[in-house]
Amino acid sequence: MLRTEGLTHSFGGLMAVNSVNYELEEGELAAIIGPNGAGKSTFFKLVAGLIFPNKGKIYFDGTDITNMPPHQRVAIGIGKSFQICQIFPRLTTLENMAIAVQNNVIKNKFGFYFSSWRNGKSIEKAEELLDRVGLPGYKDKLAGSLPQGCKKRLEVGMAIATNPKLLLLDEPTAGSTPVETDLMMNLIKELSKTHTILVVEHKMDFVMNLVRRISVMHRGEIIADGTPKEIRSSDLVRDVYLGEEFRA
Repeated sequence: MLRTEGLTHSFGGLMAVNSVNYELEEGELAAIIGPNGAGKSTFFKLVAGLIFPNKGKIYFDGTDITNMPPHQRVAIGIGKSFQICQIFPRLTTLENMAIAVQNNVIKNKFGFYFSSWRNGKSIEKAEELLDRVGLPGYKDKLAGSLPQGCKKRLEVGMAIATNPKLLLLDEPTAGSTPVETDLMMNLIKELSKTHTILVVEHKMDFVMNLVRRISVMHRGEIIADGTPKEIRSSDLVRDVYLGEEFRA
C-alpha cells in the first residue's frame, strides 16, 4: 500500500530523513519508533504531504504521490492525526466531528461552502463516529476543555471521518494518563480491523503490546525492522534506544 524509495529530507545541514526505503502492506498495524530527533515525525510529514522530499519517491497504492499536495492525499485515502492535537477548541466535540465528516456527506462540490455542517446528515454521521471513538457523552462539551486523552481520540475520529485507507497516528497517547492510553490502545486495535495503520509513539510498552511489526529509526535511517520480540532482543536497538529493561 505504502512504499518509499530513497526518501530524503534535510533542514539546512540537518539530515532528518536519509534515503529511507520503507514498505507497508495493506491491513498491517505497524509502528515506527526511535529516540527524539530520529526523523519519525519528518517521515510522517513527508508521507502526508506536509513537506516534500529533497530526493526519493513515495508511492501509495502503486501511484507516485511524491509531489501531490496534502488535500489530494486525503482524497485518495491517507488520514493523519498529529503530535499536537489539531482540533477546534472553541467548538463542541460534536461540531468538530461534523466539520470533519461533511466532505463525505455533502456530495455537491459547492456543498462545503454553501451548506451548513450542522445539517442532519453531518450530525448523524458525526454522532456515529463519536460513539465509535468512545466520546458520545462529551458531544456538547467544548473540545478545548476535554481531557488530553479525549482530545486525542477526537482527533483520531476526525481523521477516520475522511474514510482513509491508511491511517497515520503521530504519538496518539502523548500527554495521556495510563487509563487514557489503554483506551487508545483498544481503539487502535478496533480500527485496525478496517484500516491499515502506522503509528509513531514513544511509549514502548504501548507499542510492544499493540503492533505486530516495528521499524526503528536513528539519525534519519531505519536501522531495524521486525516483530516486537525481535526488536526487544536486538543489541543494536538496545544500544541506540530501548535500554536494558526492554531486553529482559
